[in-house]
Amino acid sequence: MKRFISILRLFFLVVCLQLWACNDALDKTPLDRFSDDAVWVDKDLINAFVSNTYRLMPIGFSASSHQRLAGVSDESYQRGDGGNFINLGNITPSSLGVLDSWTGATGFNYWSVITNCNIFFARIDQAPVDAAIKSRMVGEMKFLRAHAYFKLVAFFGGVPLITQSFALTDDFNVPRNTYDECMAFVVKELDESAGLLPLKYDAANMGRITKGAALAIKARALLYMASPLNNPANDTKKWQDAANAAKAVIDLNQYSLFPDYKELFLKKNSYNQEVIWSRGFDYSVDPQAVRVELSQYPNGYGGFGQTHPLHNIVNDYELTSGKLPKDDPAYDPQKPYINRDPRFYASILYDGAPFQGRPVETFLPGGKDSNEGALSGWNATLTGYYLRKFMDETIINPSDVNQGNSPWIFIRYAEVLLNYAEAMYHLGNEAVSREYVNMIRKRESVKMPPVTESGNELLLRIQNERRIELAFEEHRWFDVRRWKIAPVKLNEDAMKMTIIRAADGSKTYTTSVFNIRNFYDKNYLVPIPQSEIDKNPLLKQNPGY
Repeated sequence: MKRFISILRLFFLVVCLQLWACNDALDKTPLDRFSDDAVWVDKDLINAFVSNTYRLMPIGFSASSHQRLAGVSDESYQRGDGGNFINLGNITPSSLGVLDSWTGATGFNYWSVITNCNIFFARIDQAPVDAAIKSRMVGEMKFLRAHAYFKLVAFFGGVPLITQSFALTDDFNVPRNTYDECMAFVVKELDESAGLLPLKYDAANMGRITKGAALAIKARALLYMASPLNNPANDTKKWQDAANAAKAVIDLNQYSLFPDYKELFLKKNSYNQEVIWSRGFDYSVDPQAVRVELSQYPNGYGGFGQTHPLHNIVNDYELTSGKLPKDDPAYDPQKPYINRDPRFYASILYDGAPFQGRPVETFLPGGKDSNEGALSGWNATLTGYYLRKFMDETIINPSDVNQGNSPWIFIRYAEVLLNYAEAMYHLGNEAVSREYVNMIRKRESVKMPPVTESGNELLLRIQNERRIELAFEEHRWFDVRRWKIAPVKLNEDAMKMTIIRAADGSKTYTTSVFNIRNFYDKNYLVPIPQSEIDKNPLLKQNPGY
């Protein structure tokens, strides 16, 4: 047994050295099994345990680079993720699909993060670790547990609030806590985390949670708590708390908007001043790297084209006039991609978009990136569009070992500005609200006309600005619910664009229904998996399921 522990410890130490020997401290292959006796007496293994907990946190890219929540909102269709039954409103406790972040059956499991954190807190007090490092670790793990609970609550509503690790003799049957109880815990933990964490790290520890990250996630949590879904009485104190929390991040003076909207999502810019918290990847040492280019490039460029943006979101990108296509008499539906918000060109590949030396061809007949293309036509878009956001376009002929390793950004400064603008609007300070929305619109690579509306028209502009600025970043699914506009937006049929090219090269553009969408009131929350209800009779199912 001693020999086994020695070998195990040696193995873990080798992995730890590999883990920390690079610039991106948290994007390398960490540990997936631990022996209590080996870990909690060794500071390096404890450090690796913390790093592994970071790595357990679900991200917006799945293992095959699906945009998980984009495909079950009004942003995109995801080939192969089986999400269409969700878009029809047919989710059940026995069939959650990509929304199952409870059991881990789809690779997304917040409970595993919480379990690791609870184990850590049960053992760290007696661990032989320098006090300053121990304090930082406690801050990191408080943050990760709080964030995991926040996400679970955003999906399911109140969940069992478990803060201790279970022993074999413990009663595993626990009831759900209320939404308010869970969120009070989340906010408290984030406050405590912020008090323990530094504003920044040296190069060897880049990627760790900072004070700013804890405050930024707190601001997001408080915004959700203040929103109509969770604040039906419109308690203005909740909006004030959300505003104060966002302003606290702004007042740190640690963050700024990256000038190039398209480039800010790439690995080479992972640590720009807009990114507050992200997860990096490096395929050379991390088999979980997400193959973004291989999964998302159009079929004519050697990709699998898995994300198909809907024409619905294309319609919500303004023209450079600052008006939506439906409101601008200058818009020509037969020239639909002229003079659009620069973020459209940075986020979506459309027919005619310049890409790697030639225009994208989704037209029929014979377009290289259509289902009649010479390369894997079965991978062609079904909506007329491909995803461009997150792509490193220097990658030619993408493969498992030729990829750009784009990071997943959990939160960035632009969201904080939008959070503040939204909260200030609901507090009646429209001038400040417009000011902060327009900061984003003045980004060097965007430069859209300022928002000038007031009243409900201003709220609609704030909501659409968030839809465009944060497109495909796992916000829309939550936003339409917390705003209580899901019955409108998610009952709109998904639309596609069909382009027919004539013999003379002219093209005709036609929009049509791609698939039917349904939203029911019960869909504001995800059902608790039936397997969990069966195991724990104290769990009460969400209404309507």
